Amino acid sequence: MGRIMQRRLVRKLDLEKALSEIKSHQKPKAYLEQYTISPEAAARILCIAAYTYDDIDEKTIVDLGCGTGRLAIGAVLVGAKEVLGVDIDRRAIRTAQTNAERLNVKKKTQWILADIDMVRGSFDTVLQNPPFGVQRRAADRKFLDKSIELGKRVYSLHKSGKTNREFIKRFIEKRGGKITGIFPMEVEIPRLFKFHTKRKHFVKADLYRMEGKGNG
Repeated sequence: MGRIMQRRLVRKLDLEKALSEIKSHQKPKAYLEQYTISPEAAARILCIAAYTYDDIDEKTIVDLGCGTGRLAIGAVLVGAKEVLGVDIDRRAIRTAQTNAERLNVKKKTQWILADIDMVRGSFDTVLQNPPFGVQRRAADRKFLDKSIELGKRVYSLHKSGKTNREFIKRFIEKRGGKITGIFPMEVEIPRLFKFHTKRKHFVKADLYRMEGKGNG
């Protein structure tokens, strides 16, 4: 039996249910754009990475700006070998550790309180839901830079739009990366901050799959 047939297969709905048990950030900071990705969006990203491209099963994964761990923990649930979550927020990291224990993936996860600039090494796959740059212009650029440096494959979520797509393409190619797929998505943003006027709203986003320089 080939390796593809041996992959752990998890139904998307079951994955969404498991990811919904992960606690969100209790005191998010607006300037960091700390929006916990929804279970539905996280499950779709993970299913594309795991089952469309085989970039998760038995792979080393890093989640940059991991927040409370939804993508990182989900990667373990669909077969990742080991996962590193990195975030600059202490409360987020503590919540991620608790979430990993609750979902019984503690042994395959590590959590580091640090700026992503501090991460070194090479990983099979990078997963990230970086700031869109709404509160701090160009906040997502350092994530793109670091992900291309670290990962053989990169999955990164960004605000949609023709201008943004053109910019990201130029940005990635200039740094030696290559975009191999763009998947339009709709991301739910709950009401978290005083400037939010709706209970929730949806933002059009693009999931980019990229080849990075993590091969060494």
